[in-house]
Amino acid sequence: MNDVSRIAALVGDPARANIMTALMDGRALTAKELAFAAHVSPQTTSGHLAKLTDANLLTVERQGRHRYFRLSSPLIGQMLENVLAVASAVAPPQRPWRGGEALRTARTCYDHLAGRLGVALTDSLIGAGHLILSSDGGEVTSSGNAFLAGFGAHPAAGRRVFCRPCLDWSERRPHIAGRLGAAIADRCLALNWLERRRDTRAVAITDSGKRGFTEVFGITGLW
Repeated sequence: MNDVSRIAALVGDPARANIMTALMDGRALTAKELAFAAHVSPQTTSGHLAKLTDANLLTVERQGRHRYFRLSSPLIGQMLENVLAVASAVAPPQRPWRGGEALRTARTCYDHLAGRLGVALTDSLIGAGHLILSSDGGEVTSSGNAFLAGFGAHPAAGRRVFCRPCLDWSERRPHIAGRLGAAIADRCLALNWLERRRDTRAVAITDSGKRGFTEVFGITGLW
C-alpha cells in the first residue's frame, strides 16, 4: 500500500499530472516543452521531472545537449488513461465535455488510438467477427488474422500484452490497447489516414483516412 500511496502522490500533483498527460501520446519531450504543458517555471519542472524519473514513471534520453523525457512504459499510459476514465465517471453528470472535439474524435493513448475513432475501430472488428474482447483481454479470430494481414497491421513480438481493452475516458467504452492496438495505429499513420497535431494528443483524420475508414472498417459519421 505504501507503493500505491507513493505513486498516487506523485501523479496527484497538478503540475506532474499535466507533465504525464502531455506524454501520453508516447512521444518524448524536452523539459522546456513540459514546463509549458505543466504551466510552471523551468526550475519547478526540473524538480518534478527528477521525482518522476526517480520513481521510474519517466525515462530520459540524451541527444546532444538536450534531454528528452517519455513515459517509461505502456503500463504507465494505461494507468493514466484509467485514472482519467475514473475522474470522468465520478464528475457531476451535468458537467460538459471540455476536452475539445478534436481530442474526443481521435487521439492517441500512448501508442494506440482512442476517442470516438478508437472505439469505432474496436466495434468494427468485434462486429465483423475479427476480434473477441473480454474484460481482461482479447483474441483475434482466424478471419481477424486474415483481415489484419491484408490491412498490413502486424503486431510486434514481445512480452507486452497482445491485446486488451482500455476504457476510453471520453466515451466510457473500450478501445483496443496492447501490441495489437499499437499495430493498427502505426498502420493508419503509415497510410496517411491520420496526421499528428502539434502540442496535442489529437490526431487529424485526413481525406484519404475518411475514405479508408469507411471502405475498410465501415466507419462513418465521425467527420
